[in-house]
Amino acid sequence: MNVHEYQGKQVLKKYGVVVPGGHVAFSPDEAVQAAENLGGSLWVVKAQIHAGGRGKAGGVKLAKSIDEVRQYAQELLGKVLVTHQTGPEGKEVKRLLIEEGCPIEKEYYVGIVIDRSTNRVVMMASEEGGTEIEEVAEKTPEKIFKEVVDPATGFLPFQGRRLAYNINIPKDKVNKAVKFMMGLYQAFVENDCALAEINPLITTTDGRVMALDAKLNFDSNALYRQKEILELRDLDEEDAKEIEASKYDLSYIALDGNIGCMVNGAGLAMATMDIIKHYSGDPANFLDVGGGATAEKVTEAFKIILSDENVKGIFVNIFGGIMKCDIIAQGVVEAAKQVGLQVPLVVRLEGTNVDKGKQILQESGIDIVTADSMADGAQKIVELVK
Repeated sequence: MNVHEYQGKQVLKKYGVVVPGGHVAFSPDEAVQAAENLGGSLWVVKAQIHAGGRGKAGGVKLAKSIDEVRQYAQELLGKVLVTHQTGPEGKEVKRLLIEEGCPIEKEYYVGIVIDRSTNRVVMMASEEGGTEIEEVAEKTPEKIFKEVVDPATGFLPFQGRRLAYNINIPKDKVNKAVKFMMGLYQAFVENDCALAEINPLITTTDGRVMALDAKLNFDSNALYRQKEILELRDLDEEDAKEIEASKYDLSYIALDGNIGCMVNGAGLAMATMDIIKHYSGDPANFLDVGGGATAEKVTEAFKIILSDENVKGIFVNIFGGIMKCDIIAQGVVEAAKQVGLQVPLVVRLEGTNVDKGKQILQESGIDIVTADSMADGAQKIVELVK
């Protein structure tokens, strides 16, 4: 789960991480009020969307007067920002962060991720702040320094000092940088983050070490124990179909194709999308109904798939283990009747109670094309959609 920059900074402040003064605004009047409350003579007006690259897309403005704050707020609110992370459709700006201007001395990068190869939390740092870390990793990987964290001890001060020295933090600010990193690590662990990225981390001419930008991403599987974090969820930033799927514990991700997929098991779902592409088709979604799906869940999965106007056909690919084929078949038949299916449907069943499942499909009176294998099913749905 993603949150907005201003929300991430609110979380970090609780752990002693220094951030610029700022307020969220939903209208030009609120933006002006926020700037007046902050005081000073320089403000930053930032579009708040769940995507990086906002600055390059014109979503970050430097205002040198209250009139400019109002002008930029009017320009940004309601604007569709297109960045390298939003895709060509972009995202509409519905809220802004108004922040105090900061006297930047130098920009750095600090980020925390979970390294799957070591099964450890890793803190990364670079003196190439303000640029995309992927670009730094590709062109100058020697400028990225890493500290692997032992879960028994947590992130230790000496690791922070080593990172600070490696990225050339000024000596008089090393202790503040270490305190910053310790707080960032604590926020990461205690809130079940999947990513905590500060780009840029800045030192200022008035002696501060602070997060000029903040991106926090939370592990969705841990949200049941992170009630305060869950309250930060902005449904306007998420796909409506994915929100609906989450209500029924379905793993759904919308894609750009026209063949709807319903599969049990993430690995099989990935393989199903691959084989559709192999036969020159385009999957419209990733959808894993899980190992213990009921007929009701299958019905809801069908409704979600068909709510995508681009879907011109559906491929159901089920391997029955815990999930019995007859249960899936009942769900498919029930769903097809409820939604009044108007697009081709190909079903491939294999595993527990497969004969019962196929019998249910054959006796349903619905135009369902059965397949003997995954490849056979993929070929059939691609041809039917064409």
